[in-house]
Amino acid sequence: MIFPTPRAIALAALGLPLALFPALLNPGLFGLWLSYALLFLLAFGLDAALCLPPSRMQVLVEAPGELAVGTAGALTVRLTSPRAVARAEVLFDLHPDFEPAKAAFLTLKAGLAAKGLVPLRANRRGELTVDAVWCRYSGPFGLAGRRLHLPLRRKVAVVPDLRPVRAAAFRYFGSRELSAGVQVERFLGDGSEFDALKEWVPGLDPRAISWKASARHQELLCQQFRAERNHQVVLALDTGHLMAEPLEGLPRLDHAVSSALLLGYVALKLGDRVGLFGFDKVSRAFAEPQGGLSSFPRLKALSAKLAYSSEETNFTLGLSELSSRLRRRSLVLVFTEFTDTVTAELMLENLERLSRRQLVVFVALRDTSLDTLALAPPRRLGGLYRAVTAADFLRERELVLKRLRRMGVSCVDAAPGELSARLVNRYLYIKRRELIA
Repeated sequence: MIFPTPRAIALAALGLPLALFPALLNPGLFGLWLSYALLFLLAFGLDAALCLPPSRMQVLVEAPGELAVGTAGALTVRLTSPRAVARAEVLFDLHPDFEPAKAAFLTLKAGLAAKGLVPLRANRRGELTVDAVWCRYSGPFGLAGRRLHLPLRRKVAVVPDLRPVRAAAFRYFGSRELSAGVQVERFLGDGSEFDALKEWVPGLDPRAISWKASARHQELLCQQFRAERNHQVVLALDTGHLMAEPLEGLPRLDHAVSSALLLGYVALKLGDRVGLFGFDKVSRAFAEPQGGLSSFPRLKALSAKLAYSSEETNFTLGLSELSSRLRRRSLVLVFTEFTDTVTAELMLENLERLSRRQLVVFVALRDTSLDTLALAPPRRLGGLYRAVTAADFLRERELVLKRLRRMGVSCVDAAPGELSARLVNRYLYIKRRELIA
């Protein structure tokens, strides 16, 4: 398809009236306007004839097979033409869950490939597509343009962002070279699992003295314990419509998945068994708790398949099914969200029922913009309304959290940037105090 370029439109819109102006002064000069019009049409036709046909333009597109949600990627496009092209514009049709792509501009030399990069960033997880590529270029005079459309349908698997997991693994555990000389914390002194015998000295708990071992070695010895391993940790992720709401550029569910995977990695590294459960109106996914770092890819793959749902979460069905699947006391971390005390009633009732058999940690993402609105000095009446409404939401949120704490449910309510660290610290505190047993 041949179309006029902006340069051709400007020459026609400005040049033709200017060429007609002498004819208005002297009718005998009308031939000047006609000559300009014929010259313009001749130049446009010649440019269209010299413009490279789209069938001779070779387009090669490389799309990443996997992309972490919220991180920057890139599409690579290579154009090859038998003729030189001064300026080729490349634009992609993307899935709506990708951020709109910017156009790439390339200069082609005859017979040589020109390479361009187009930024790619996904706002949601799932299997997204790069639908098509458009290439627009003009002839040597820049008057006639041609357009090339190439369907692609390339699939890009958008997975959870594991950068926090890798960073935490490097920070807490590190490589063998970096950890040389660093003592690994084993939670000695607390817990119920026997670790070693040591000589008793004043200040140690007399109840830890092993009289049989003392008699056998003819010196006063006491038992040293460490935190028990092989506990069950279950990551229960609510995939309902409230978790699909965006928070700091990403849906709440994606923030929850990243934090849950970080905690799962730490728990597996410390010898516990980790499972995953996803639910909204019905149960969406379940993985039996398993130990060993070899089971972490299974958690990653299953969490990547947790889809965003528009359904309201059924806590009665979801948490009851989870409770029936757990055959031993476990640490259950429920990642969910609520709006007010009225809609949270069923959630509170079912969390209380679950906490009778399991150790429950309630995890929610705090929207810091509400704190900003509530504390901002109102300059107008509309600002006052917003501050009062935000304060009401925060007050009802605190009421729900207080009720959960009175039930014996531990609560972690933090902003996305603080959630992972607070969650790991809460897990380590629970493990040190042997609260799961």
